[in-house]
Amino acid sequence: MVWVSPVTSDLGGQMTRPARAAPSIARRASRAISSRMSKPAIPQVFNTARHIARKNRAASAYGEYDFLKARVSRDLIERLGDTSHSFTHALDLGAHTGQLTKLLEDSDQVGATTAFETSPAMAETAGKSTLSGDPETLPFEENRFDLVTSALALHWINDLPGQLIQINRLLKPDGLFLGALFGAGTLMELRTCLMEAETEITGGAGLRVSPLPGLQDCAGLLQRAGFALPVADVDHITVRYDHPMRLMADLKGMGESAAFASVSSPLRRDVLMRMAELYLQRFSDPDGRIRASFEVVWLSGWAPAPGQPRPKRPGSARASLAEALGSVERKAGEKAGPSGNNS
Repeated sequence: MVWVSPVTSDLGGQMTRPARAAPSIARRASRAISSRMSKPAIPQVFNTARHIARKNRAASAYGEYDFLKARVSRDLIERLGDTSHSFTHALDLGAHTGQLTKLLEDSDQVGATTAFETSPAMAETAGKSTLSGDPETLPFEENRFDLVTSALALHWINDLPGQLIQINRLLKPDGLFLGALFGAGTLMELRTCLMEAETEITGGAGLRVSPLPGLQDCAGLLQRAGFALPVADVDHITVRYDHPMRLMADLKGMGESAAFASVSSPLRRDVLMRMAELYLQRFSDPDGRIRASFEVVWLSGWAPAPGQPRPKRPGSARASLAEALGSVERKAGEKAGPSGNNS
């Protein structure tokens, strides 16, 4: 998946021009083309309305399938404890039914908490303090929060670069963003088996599992969004099941079933059965249970503020690593002698 941000430069100031005759048709067309070129369209990989509808259906029983959300929420609170900061007002993006929101409210580090969830049914389950709205455009004023969190929601955003820029703008100076989303290695086994089964039976394979960003992609997006001290790392979680169909049921219960913008043909039953056969053959443990991989990419960054620590400029070091280790520094391509000295 290619992530593209719609953000373009905004030149301040205005110019007043004398009245002129109406521009020619060619000139108007040229301006229209230039306008379209200056604002590239965001690829609509996901059908947001379809995804929200599936989350609405999953809301009433979500507590039976929220084990990954619960684990990541606990991990996020633990990571939050690694900083000595206290936060007066937090925003929890993609709150689902309130797992992380409740932990934030119980944390001694956090004061007030506002929750935002795209699914009205899940927001209602989460409680009266949870707001619901368009996931692509956040309805909050700039510099409102000193902490923004998100647990397993951002991978459904079509414009992830733009979303990170919005999050940065919502933060007060020296505010913290801490989030987690599913990364590229998620459901690798299911993706492989579905593609092979569909190709084998129909002669071609459609898009069945969501495209997800990798660790390096996310690290670059944090920098692009203007965060200070950006950090991205990954956590690997393996869940075991008795059968691939149990995995499929869990994904549906989580509201994580595929919801693509492009309309694809329904998954045929014979393809599904062949996928299960391949999965059992290739990704089973000795006890017969199958593995499902979930890659959780963690993102953190601070809203820029005066006095923050800054990374050193490359080449600015005054002492070499070789001196610190008591070893001999050699130029590239230079070989050591027999005794470890230069020959």
